[in-house]
Amino acid sequence: MQREQTRAALAVMRVFDGAQLRDALAQVDDRSGLRGRTLVAELAYGTLRHWGSVDAIVSCLATKPIADPLLRTLIAVALYQLDHTRAPPFAIVDRAVAAAAEAVRPAAKSLVNALLRRYLREREAIRAKVMQGDVARYSYPQWWIDRVRSDYPENWQSVLDAGNARAPLTLRINRRVATQRALLAQFEAAGIDAEAIGESALILGTPRPVGELPGFDDGAFSVQDLSAQVAAPLLDAGDGMRVLDACAAPGGKTTHLLELADVEVLALDIDARRLARVRDNVERLRLDDRRVRFVEGDAGNPGQWWDSRPFDRILLDAPCTASGVVRRHPDGKWRHRAADVERFAREQSRLLDACWPLLARGGMLLYATCSVFAAENDVPIERFLGGHDDALRETRSFPSAAAHRNGQLLPSPEGAGHNQDGFFYALLRKR
Repeated sequence: MQREQTRAALAVMRVFDGAQLRDALAQVDDRSGLRGRTLVAELAYGTLRHWGSVDAIVSCLATKPIADPLLRTLIAVALYQLDHTRAPPFAIVDRAVAAAAEAVRPAAKSLVNALLRRYLREREAIRAKVMQGDVARYSYPQWWIDRVRSDYPENWQSVLDAGNARAPLTLRINRRVATQRALLAQFEAAGIDAEAIGESALILGTPRPVGELPGFDDGAFSVQDLSAQVAAPLLDAGDGMRVLDACAAPGGKTTHLLELADVEVLALDIDARRLARVRDNVERLRLDDRRVRFVEGDAGNPGQWWDSRPFDRILLDAPCTASGVVRRHPDGKWRHRAADVERFAREQSRLLDACWPLLARGGMLLYATCSVFAAENDVPIERFLGGHDDALRETRSFPSAAAHRNGQLLPSPEGAGHNQDGFFYALLRKR
């Protein structure tokens, strides 16, 4: 059985080979129990969140490059533990030494022991040296740092730092099943610390498996960040309206629309497996599945699935780099490349152009991304408006406590009162 540090290191390596961290963790799972899986996930997420700094420290410690990628990553995992966890340093070092001997080669023990103990002796000086570089200081690729600096010249550091904070577990109350007050009382009775936010959200003081929370099996709530909870109210769909959720999976916004009004929803997604998750969420939340159709298809090719009846509302939650949610998915920082931003922007423009003719006159389309890059947000919207005389961008209002710049919700630092991911919204009305 592989040690937790080894499994975390292997998952991190798979991310750099292009895998999503969730899939990488599944690949290294040895079914050793919930506690072991939780620790492996914590180590992998944390190492990727701080990869820029821990990788730079490995380079600083080693007198010559470490050729074996697993050995280098194991050392990085141990450095993350030394700097960001409460585990005793001697135990971290001992386990890293043992993991290197078992997973790499016995001779690696002395190298790992020497490097980590040197770091413990000289930590302050080593960190002062490596943190002079942007990648080590902010733990993002340089191209990412440069783009955020360009898009947010006044507060680029805070945007980057917020992306490295730990995200809270945020719940959206299903108003058709429960109330915020009643669910809060259930949590309190179970000894679960939670705080009410707005009219229909709860933030847990300590994240925990959602399946263990009171009300989960009854469909009383969904897991959804505060910034994503803005989408359905912004679209303002009323009873009887026909709504297209153009990129529906995993279904958080689809179900929110169904909770807020008696609408007819077409839940569309190009991925059949992800579309199945939308159906599962609708069923768990005890929503009327007669009001929703699940269709596998490309939103950019309506000829494959559209019945020629216009929609009153369209939600286009477009594919993007997910740069606004890296505090939840730190692997995204290292999987994406600079060229991906323009690739996503082209796809976003394609989807906007394809969905617009499906909207009824007087109807509204809500364009959304979980990105903070202007090239995926304001730029494609301005390009779209320049080519469509029948489109008018509506003024929208966000919760008063939500930090934002025009249509851009900004990611929050850890512990913020309105603790949200980075999201972008543009509400377009057809004249």
